[in-house]
Amino acid sequence: MFTHLDMDAFYASVEIRERPELEGLPVVVGGSPEGRGVVAAASYPARRFGVRSAMPMATALKRCPELVILPSRMAVYAAESRRIHAILERYTPLIEPLSLDEAFLDLRGSVRLFGPVPDIARRIKREIRDELGLVASVGIAPVKFVAKIASDLGKPDGLLVVEAGEIHAFLGPLPVNRLWGVGKVGEQAMHRLGLKTIGDVARRDEDFMRRHFGRHGLHLLELARGIDPREVVPERETRSVSNETTFAADIAEREALRAILLQLVEQVSWRLRHKDLAGRTVQLKARYADFTTVTRAQTLAAPTNTTADIWRAASALLERLPRPGQPLRLLGVGVSGFDAAPDAQADLFAPAAAEATRVDRVADAIQEKFGAGVVRRAGSLRKPPE
Repeated sequence: MFTHLDMDAFYASVEIRERPELEGLPVVVGGSPEGRGVVAAASYPARRFGVRSAMPMATALKRCPELVILPSRMAVYAAESRRIHAILERYTPLIEPLSLDEAFLDLRGSVRLFGPVPDIARRIKREIRDELGLVASVGIAPVKFVAKIASDLGKPDGLLVVEAGEIHAFLGPLPVNRLWGVGKVGEQAMHRLGLKTIGDVARRDEDFMRRHFGRHGLHLLELARGIDPREVVPERETRSVSNETTFAADIAEREALRAILLQLVEQVSWRLRHKDLAGRTVQLKARYADFTTVTRAQTLAAPTNTTADIWRAASALLERLPRPGQPLRLLGVGVSGFDAAPDAQADLFAPAAAEATRVDRVADAIQEKFGAGVVRRAGSLRKPPE
């Protein structure tokens, strides 16, 4: 059984914990509407107005004029993520982070010490709530894909277990947009073919799916049938550290995409520093509305884990994407080509890079010790850094 843990409205929940007077209000974290900012996270009261992550802040304000908008404080959320991971590590070393606020766990080897997997999950949820004042939802299933859907359906504060014999009954009635990689455009294409539910997809054959959706269609067919052979891969064993997000609605506006990319870069760079890794290759991943996926990569002169270095490369790659002006439905950034983390004082010929490394590490240390945003990256307050 695999476990997927996802923090509920993570960024917004951290802010509300620090400001209890915001409890019950529609709160979002993200960029200013004047600066073409986007929503990074929305509290559940905000979601009741239709406000979602990756939505332009101006749109969110139209849906909810009473919205409380708070600036993103990625260093704070990164510090909280580290505390969450410290709790997870009490129960298993097999942790595969997907982002700051979600991870897959393999708890099968922990059963002899701590009891059944659902019981372990309950302990983890309780410790996160008691120690950090935050709420997590958990899904448990024989395959990773189903575990992730289970955690989503259980929100907020859920724990949903899908047994092996229940997978098809569980997946069958769900709408097709629950399949990984199916957004609004893909959903509409499937509806035109009479595919409304995951069960409808599962009943189709390979030729049908390949003809209409290419190789991606074969992957969707496997997922619809509950087939997902992937294991939990701890981050230290991976060849890259990456993060990506699929938007609720396709985004074409360049400044909105840059704001989202900066958030992804901040998460990836923090994870690199947390694992004491540095990479030479920065890769950008983008998916268009028609499911066409492109990647662009840049190899740097030296390995890095600094936010500024990765941002410069990633933002340049964004400008090099084909089909300029066409909306994207997914954006991701990753770093690979690992060496040991660079010594900030070793490079006598790159004082600016060394200073950037020191700034990142000092900021990380302050946030981890004191929490609650005592240090904030200036560029994240209004616009992405140049």
